[in-house]
Amino acid sequence: MKAADTAALHKASAQRASNWRPRFGVRQSSAAFDTFEGGNADHMTARSRSSIQHLRTAILRSVSRSFYLSIRFLPQQLREPIALAYLLARTTDTVADTTRIPGTVRMKTVKMLSNGIQGKVSREVVINHVASFVPLQKNAAEQTLLDSLPDCLKWLEQIGEADRDDIRAVLEKITNGQMLDLHRFDNPAEVPALQSAADLDEYTYLVAGCVGEFWTRLCFRHLRDFASLIPDEMLSLGQRYGMGLQLINVLRDAGSDLRSGRCYFPEDELRGVGLSAAQILSRSDRFQPIYQRWIEKAQDGLECGMQYSRAIRNRRMRAATVLPALIGARTLALLHKAGASALHRNIKVPRGEVRTMILTLAVNLASRAKIDAIFNRVKL
Repeated sequence: MKAADTAALHKASAQRASNWRPRFGVRQSSAAFDTFEGGNADHMTARSRSSIQHLRTAILRSVSRSFYLSIRFLPQQLREPIALAYLLARTTDTVADTTRIPGTVRMKTVKMLSNGIQGKVSREVVINHVASFVPLQKNAAEQTLLDSLPDCLKWLEQIGEADRDDIRAVLEKITNGQMLDLHRFDNPAEVPALQSAADLDEYTYLVAGCVGEFWTRLCFRHLRDFASLIPDEMLSLGQRYGMGLQLINVLRDAGSDLRSGRCYFPEDELRGVGLSAAQILSRSDRFQPIYQRWIEKAQDGLECGMQYSRAIRNRRMRAATVLPALIGARTLALLHKAGASALHRNIKVPRGEVRTMILTLAVNLASRAKIDAIFNRVKL
C-alpha cells in the first residue's frame, strides 16, 4: 500500500536513489524547536525536550536515514514541522500496512489515529488502540516508531499553532487516502481496479498532492521571498507536482501491486482494450496504450514541478525541491523504454546517476539554466 509519504515530498524522497518513492521530506535538528512560533518552548520540561530530541534524531534516522540526512539541505525553520508530519504519516502508514491484522480493524485504527492527531480523542485512547499493532511489526524501527506515538502526539500539542494546523490538515487527507485504499483493496484474493481516472487522481492527491500544498504553505510562512509566483499559483503547481510524483510510484510499482491484488488503473480504460485487472500481467502488451498514457500524464506533473522549482528564489531550496523531478523524469524514461517488461522488472534509477545529479546541482548552485538542462537531458 502506498501512503504518506511523503511527502515529503521533496528532497528526501528523491534521495532514496535505488528504490525511490516520493514521500514526506523530513529532517532532524538540535535546538530549532525553540524557534517555533507560539512560544511554547519556554514552558517545555527537560523531559519533553529530551523526547523530541530523540524523535528527531534516533527515531527519524531508524525509519528513514535518507530523510534524516536531508535535513541539512533545508532552512532550519522548516525542519521541525516537516519532521513531525513525516513521523505521524509514517505511523499511520505502518498501521495501515500491518497485514497480519484484518483490514476492517486497520481501517478503524487509522481512523482513531486520525482523530487523535486532530485532537478529537485523548492520547490514551489512541495509544490503547495502536498497542496491539506494535508486536506485529517485522521491522524493529517501525515497532519503535509505534512505541513513540505518545511522544509524537505530545510534540504536536507543543508545536506552534499555525504549523500544527497545517500538520493536522495534511494528515487528515493522508489518512483519508489510507482508509480509502484499505476499503478498495480489502480482499487480496481479488484484483479490483479503480473505477475511473477521477479515482486515480483522487488517490494521488490524497497521498501526495496534499503534501505539495503542505510544503508550499510552510515555505511561504517561514521563508521570506520564497517564490516569484503568488501563493495560489505555487499551491496549484505543488499539488500537481506531488500528484505526478505519486503517479510515477503507481507506474513503477504496477506489477508488484497487481501481484498483491491492487490495480490503480481505471476499470473503464481497461474495458476499452478488452482487459480485466487480473489479465494485465499475462497480456501486458495489450495494456501498454493505457500505461503509456499515464506515463505522459506523470510527465505533465513533473513539468509542473519544474515550473515550481524555477520560481523558488533560495538556491538550496530550489535544489531540494527539483531533485525529485529530475529523478522522476529519468524513472519515466526507463519505464517507457522497458515497455511491457516494466510490469515484470524492478525499474530504478542507478545510484550513480542520482549522485551525478546531486553533484551537478551543487557545483552549479542549482541555477535555473542547469536544472532545465538536466531535466531536458533525462526526460522522455
